[in-house]
Amino acid sequence: MYVCGNYAKQPVGTLCKSAHRIKADHVMEIVAKTIKEVIQYACLDKGRFAEEIQSHIEDRQTVDFTEQKKRMAVCEKRIGELEILIAKIYEDNALGKLSDKRYTMLYNQYESEQEQLQNELDGYKTEQAQYENDRKSATRFLKLVERYSNAEDMSTVMLNEFVEKIIVHERDRKGSADTTQKIEIYFNFIGEYIPPTMAEKEPTPEELEEMRKKEARKDRLHQNYLKRKASGKQKEYEERTKAKKKAQIESKKEQIRAEDREKGIYFHAGVPNIPRAGKQAVM
Repeated sequence: MYVCGNYAKQPVGTLCKSAHRIKADHVMEIVAKTIKEVIQYACLDKGRFAEEIQSHIEDRQTVDFTEQKKRMAVCEKRIGELEILIAKIYEDNALGKLSDKRYTMLYNQYESEQEQLQNELDGYKTEQAQYENDRKSATRFLKLVERYSNAEDMSTVMLNEFVEKIIVHERDRKGSADTTQKIEIYFNFIGEYIPPTMAEKEPTPEELEEMRKKEARKDRLHQNYLKRKASGKQKEYEERTKAKKKAQIESKKEQIRAEDREKGIYFHAGVPNIPRAGKQAVM
């Protein structure tokens, strides 16, 4: 079970407004399915996939580099002019043509402008370097896909190589077991990406009506739950069934232990065995 780690950070509720959770198995199942779909989609047409990944990365860019390069040329030209001006006032001051007070005022003015322009120029260069690095990221991701094109099962190493982070949102209807919960998968090199084969299709009128009825039923059940919770009846029910649920959980654990013993897997008592399932979800 993944539990939101940001909720409890002080002050509580600042980074995340609710202590939501999700079963780890569900997250891993979705991640494995998405990675598999990405690999299969890429293998259908590698050329088209390469173009799509490159376009996906470029779509994230919000900078007009054409205009930026023009501005960079202006900055570089002005920085050069200021350098000449600084040299000139230094010479004029040395020859006695410019007073020390006037020299200091002009020098500070030119140097301040030059520093501002240089900082602006450095910022542009950083953005362009990042853009070039992102362009190479598409190639790196494609090589990663090719490396695992014949993989049948997802290993921890494979998961770590593909996934940068996973963001799990609160359920759409908090307090309801039958509801949706958004999960964002961010891949290394390219960020969040959903292959077209997994894109949601436009529902038909019949499907929309069915969805409307289902949501209406969920709303009724959820409102009933909230009423039971407010009246205390929900807590009474949970207290009555607590022992039964605990027994069911212990029975399931013992079944898993028995299966492990049959496979020759043993663990020391008192030392919990927590299998690593790759990178944890960010919630």
